[in-house]
Parts: sequence; C-alpha cells; structure tokens
Amino acid sequence: MILSELTARDDFVEVVERKGLGHPDTICDALAENFSRNLCREYSRRFGHILHHNVDKALLSGGRSAPSFGGGSMIAPINIYLAGRATMRIGDERIPVEDIAIKGSRSWLRANLHALEPEQDVRLHVLTQPGSQDLRELFARASQVPLANDTSIGVGYAPLSALEQLVLAAERRINGRDRARESPAWGEDVKVMGIRRGGSVRLTVACAMIGRHVANIEDYFAEKLTLQKLVEELAEQHGFADRAIGVNIADGSSPSAVYLTVTGTSAEAGDDGQVGRGNRVNGLITPGRPMSLEAAAGKNPVSHVGKIYNALARDAAAAIVAETPEIAAAECLLVSRIGAPITQPAVVQVKVATRDGKPLAEIRRRVEDITADCLNRIPALVEGFVTGETPAF
Repeated sequence: MILSELTARDDFVEVVERKGLGHPDTICDALAENFSRNLCREYSRRFGHILHHNVDKALLSGGRSAPSFGGGSMIAPINIYLAGRATMRIGDERIPVEDIAIKGSRSWLRANLHALEPEQDVRLHVLTQPGSQDLRELFARASQVPLANDTSIGVGYAPLSALEQLVLAAERRINGRDRARESPAWGEDVKVMGIRRGGSVRLTVACAMIGRHVANIEDYFAEKLTLQKLVEELAEQHGFADRAIGVNIADGSSPSAVYLTVTGTSAEAGDDGQVGRGNRVNGLITPGRPMSLEAAAGKNPVSHVGKIYNALARDAAAAIVAETPEIAAAECLLVSRIGAPITQPAVVQVKVATRDGKPLAEIRRRVEDITADCLNRIPALVEGFVTGETPAF
C-alpha cells in the first residue's frame, strides 16, 4: 500500500450535482442495476451461485407528450434499450433473461415513478446476448476468490463536505416523501446543482411538475414556492446562512413556458438517458473530487472491479476517517489487473490529511489494517449489491 499526504485543495469554489430518481440517466442506471440484481437472484436460485453477466449498457430514447394543466397525454412512448452480456443457458436449461429484464424494469418503474404507466408509456427492448468465451471462462476459473474481469480504477473519499451532504439530502428529501399524498405534483425527475463560493451557496433545483395535479399556472408557482421553502430549510439545517435557492429557473410567465409534464420525468419528451452519465457510487457528481468514469450500475457484483473497487474505495476512505481520530480526510485509489484475485489490487494508494501534523509513520499500520480489512470484506459487499443495500449510483 502507498500512503501519502493529502494536500490541501483550493476549495473556495465547490460544485456538486445529483441527478434524482426520475432523471433519464438515473432511470437507466436503476434499470441496469435492477436487471443485474434480478439475474443474480435467479442464477443463485437455480444453480446456487451467481453466473457471469454484465448488463451495464442501457439507453433511454425520450418519447413525445402533450402536457397541460389538469391533465395531458403521452403522444409517443419512451423507448428503453437494455443491452449487455448474460449467461442465458447452462446445459439444457434456459434462463429467461429477457423476461427477467422486462418484468423487473416494469416493476421498478411502477414502484418509483408515481405518474408513469409502464405498460402504456414505456416500450422495453432487451438486446442482451451471451458473453464472450474468454470472459465466461475467466469468471468460471475462480475458486474461492473471484478473479478481476477487467483492468480498472476505483476511487473514493471521505468525509462528504457540507455542500455534498446538502445536495444529497435535498434530492433524497424531495423524492423520499410519500409521493401519493405529499405534494403529488412533484415528479421524480429532480436535479440539484449546488455551487459554493466561500461560505455562500446557491442551489438550482429542477423538478418536473405533473399536470394532472396542477390546476393552473397559479397552482404551479405555488408548488414551486413550497419546494423552494423545503430546500431553504435543508440549507439552513446544513449550516448555510448565506444561500440562494432557485427552482425551475428557466420558467417563463406563460402556461406554455413552464416545466410541466405528464409523467413527472423529462424522459417523456425533453431528454434522453444513458447508463454511467449520472451519479457515481456515492450518489453525487463531484468534478472537484477524485472520480472514476466507470458505470457501476449493471456490472456483475462478483468480479467486475469497475463496480466493486469504486464502492470499496468509498468504504475504505470512510472507515479510515471514522476509525482513526488523527485523520481528518482520506482518499483511496484502487487499480485492478485483469485475471488477478480481486482481493489483490495492482495498486492501493491512500492519501490522508492528518490533524495537528501527525506523522504518517505513526498511523501507517492502522491505515494498512483498515484497508486490508475492507478488501477482505468484499463478499459482504457483493451481497449488499445483490440485496440493494450497497448503492451503485
């Protein structure tokens, strides 16, 4: 393990973004990850273990809609394409991969987008094919410790800044409400962009409003004001006295110039989506922090280091900070080598910022032990991905 000092960064300006539950990119991430989880469960039920798959490719092509106050309708459906590789047959036994993808996707859409009708508003296209012989063989070759099926990078850091915590909390609070009863006019397509200049914070919130729950333009602006007040309260709770909150700031003053939808997502007409273009494994997009470009959602949780190492690096950094009082902040970098055991990265680098100038030599052993323990807990991480307890986006 390489241990080095985490140098102070220029943090006068900080930018943090989160794409919410109904954003087209997040929908793609969610359906890919849900597809992988359901495959894992089906493989385990039939064969007692997870088989090779990587279903981390999904594309959403937006539909067409005619939103209006008090109603609105879909003109053309949203098209979602689920691609990737999966084990589709073992001997004479066929695994119904397409059925698993469609059933799971419709179930997720129904459970998470309260104004969308999955059977009517969405067309699902499953383009999954069997994996290549070499990667299937590599997956099967592992005995007790899985072998990395890619040469990839995972990065993580801790702790989250106050702005990062606020942006995460804002979207989670908006979409974590009882959506059928509490502000049903708010769609799940929420995006929060936070910008901090020194101690001053500005949050820009985009929220797709649902026409059937908004009688007129006065109701629309009242819903915006309620949402703005909610985020204002959250910003105050997170310690930001100097703040400005804007909601749907591109709106005009006429009924045709506001962010009104039929389904609560811009996927119905205004935007398209793709796996990997949204939140990283910590739920945020943070260009000023170390980030991997890997799309974690949909990758198999057993051996695909593009998924495992990003979650592992996040958890290792958090554990180092939590368990070592002398450390104020940490970053972790993991690099895999294809074909090597996933518990043996090619590179492990940890950067730490110590309190009161504590020498690195005095904390090296503890950092090494914590990092090694995290690597040894990969099986628990795999189980967390399968159950959904370990987030991938």
